[in-house]
Amino acid sequence: MPPKYHVLSVLVENRAGVLARVSALFARRGYNIYSLAVAPTDDERFSRITVVVDVEQAPLEQVVKQLNKLIHVIKISELDPRDSVERELMLVTVKAPAEVRGQIIELIGVFDGRIIDVGHDELALSLDEHPERLDDLEDLLRPFGIIDLQRTGRVALPKLERS
Repeated sequence: MPPKYHVLSVLVENRAGVLARVSALFARRGYNIYSLAVAPTDDERFSRITVVVDVEQAPLEQVVKQLNKLIHVIKISELDPRDSVERELMLVTVKAPAEVRGQIIELIGVFDGRIIDVGHDELALSLDEHPERLDDLEDLLRPFGIIDLQRTGRVALPKLERS
C-alpha cells in the first residue's frame, strides 16, 4: 500500500527565522502540515526539520523546488515510510481511580510505555513509538478518560543498510 503522506527531512542553518520561512512556504501554497518537528543536530550550526504533508495535497517536486530556493536550506531528503524509522512522543494524563488503575498500568505495560507521574485519581503516561501505535494507545485510553494529551510530531531517519 503506498504511503498517504510525504516525510521530508530538511537540514537547515540553525538561525532565527528559518523555521518561520519554511512553515510560511507551506502556508502560502495552501499545504496542510500534519506534523512538524525541529531540533538542532549533533552540529550546533544546523537543525533538522521533519515535515509531514499529505501526498494528495502537496506535489512533492514542487515543494522541494520551493524549499531549495530558501537561502538557509542545506539539504532536503524525502524519507519513504517503508525505508525509514519513525517515532513520536506522547505524554498523556488519564483518569485513574483505584478501581481501574491496574488496567491502565497493564495497558501501558503492553505498549512498553512508562508511568511518569502519579496523582490520587490520575496517571501521567509517556510513550515513544511509531505514530500509528500512539493512535492505538490513545483509542484504548479514551474510555478511561483522557484529561490532557500532548504529542511531539513525527521525527524520522533513514533505515540503516543491512548488507
